[in-house]
Amino acid sequence: MPMRGNSAENRTKTLLLLLLTLILCTFFYILGSYKKSSIGRGDSIALKITQLTKCTNLTLNFQTHNKTLISQTLNPQTLNFQPCHQKYTDYTPCHDQKRAMKFPRKNMIYRERHCPKNNKKLSCLIPAPIAYVAPFHWPKSRDYVNYVNVPYKKLTVEKAGQNWVRFEGKVFRFPGGGTQFADGAKRYIDELAKVVPVGNGSVRTVLDTGCGVASFGAYLMDRKILTMSLAPRDSHVAQVQFASERGVPAVIGVLGSIKLPFPSRSFDAAHCSRCLVNWTSNDGMYMMEIDRVLRPGGFWILSGPPINWKNNFKHWKREKEDLEKEQKKIEKFAEILCWEKVSEVNQTAIWRKREGDLCGDLVKICEEGNEDDVWYKKMEICKTLNPKTQHIKPDPFPKRLYSVPPRISSNSIPNLSPNSYHKINELWKKRVNYYKRVNKLIGTDRYRNVMDMNCGTGGFAAALESEKLWVMNVVPVGSDELADLGVVYERGLIGIYHDWCEAFSTYPRTYDLIHADQIFTMYQNKCKMEEILLEMDRILRPEGSVIIRDKIDILIKVQNIASRMRWNTEIKDNEDGPHASEKKRRGRSVNRGDSMLRSLTNR
Repeated sequence: MPMRGNSAENRTKTLLLLLLTLILCTFFYILGSYKKSSIGRGDSIALKITQLTKCTNLTLNFQTHNKTLISQTLNPQTLNFQPCHQKYTDYTPCHDQKRAMKFPRKNMIYRERHCPKNNKKLSCLIPAPIAYVAPFHWPKSRDYVNYVNVPYKKLTVEKAGQNWVRFEGKVFRFPGGGTQFADGAKRYIDELAKVVPVGNGSVRTVLDTGCGVASFGAYLMDRKILTMSLAPRDSHVAQVQFASERGVPAVIGVLGSIKLPFPSRSFDAAHCSRCLVNWTSNDGMYMMEIDRVLRPGGFWILSGPPINWKNNFKHWKREKEDLEKEQKKIEKFAEILCWEKVSEVNQTAIWRKREGDLCGDLVKICEEGNEDDVWYKKMEICKTLNPKTQHIKPDPFPKRLYSVPPRISSNSIPNLSPNSYHKINELWKKRVNYYKRVNKLIGTDRYRNVMDMNCGTGGFAAALESEKLWVMNVVPVGSDELADLGVVYERGLIGIYHDWCEAFSTYPRTYDLIHADQIFTMYQNKCKMEEILLEMDRILRPEGSVIIRDKIDILIKVQNIASRMRWNTEIKDNEDGPHASEKKRRGRSVNRGDSMLRSLTNR
């Protein structure tokens, strides 16, 4: 197989240049040694020529191999991207407040994703706040956020009695409280632990709907549990932004009319603490969606009205008849979904999803199809059955990080055997070790919020696994490997489906490090390269880093655009060097023979 971007003629010229340089260096070294006892005309001539032909390290690196290709691709006359107006500092393109108000309020449709049309997309760089400073490192970031980064005090007033957040001097402080746990999330979790096994690794992934400022998820990290915190962009303004600034996984989202962007049987537990979801509406449709994303044996935790209404209706200032009716409906839907109620204490009830599918014929069964095809698909009033081929529970964490996931051991995913899965994991360990040599900040507390834009089965995130960081694993919806995200969750990691021709459901300046493997090749005929790069710039923190793996010609185009965004960039060969070739295992590419672009934002 010929070398990429390097002809036989170029190799011959390089070798001749190397040989000529060595001959000249040797000649003048001998001449200098002969004349070393005196200074005369011969020495001065030798010195001048030696300086002109100074011996350098002619390493056969990326630049040497691809000098012609680079010079043909780069266009220094192209104008730089300009900063957007300062009013766009916290711009969330697909969750724009003004655009949202044009959509129906029924089923929270107006709080769902509504992205701008192509001719309405911004082609400028989202600016940081004028006085922006680097966020605190974890674990301090859990409790403190710089006011200048998220200058919104509304929650400190609205939730003053619930210990959500307090403004103290130049920082916000998060005492760990919430609407349902004013005494702190830690104490609340201690109570849940009496029923839900949050300490033995069997509960590793949790979905928190209506998360507020994500204190529940923040304190679950003490127990090595990853929580996907979900909240809309609403009148509270900055819930998810606070969560991200604290170093907690969160996305903008809502239980509305479309399915959640997660695979079926993903989460070990789901949680709602006064999350303002009308669970009894639409014939239990929202509970059925929770059932879809909850794995068999998983827990659903509901805190607040109407639970234990007999003892709380006066405190809630609601009619006891309404609360009684509401709880009876929830109990009914839980029963037909095969959920077993395991606890009801104070204002909290806990159900466990049974491992069998049917408890009778009271619920409609969803039609068979691709259960992972959920992007922009309408939510349904039906129960999603578990595949007949899968009856294996994931191992407790951390063992499940590298043990064979049930979806693979049950042969549910084409072209992915246990053997190829292990080889892919070993490859990513090798790659991440190489990344750490290239960027010595990887693996330190400098990078807390990390994203993998095309995660596959989560090999990158698994190789990075550390309490210092978390990874948002993304499976692009245009991929042929949608089932990979289910594997990610079975490994005890978290992630989401997304179309990279649209903006991601988060605020600007969320991530410290972004990894993009073959993204631009995948999307080259779907949307403009600069649109994806502008979105990466939006969600990347100032002085954050990007690692892009792709074909050489693609990377050079990316570098040209990135330089116009004022990124510092460097193209390097991958971990196998310039002579790497593509290898495949049972239809899965495990080494694409690509190169790597390392970028650093400096704005």
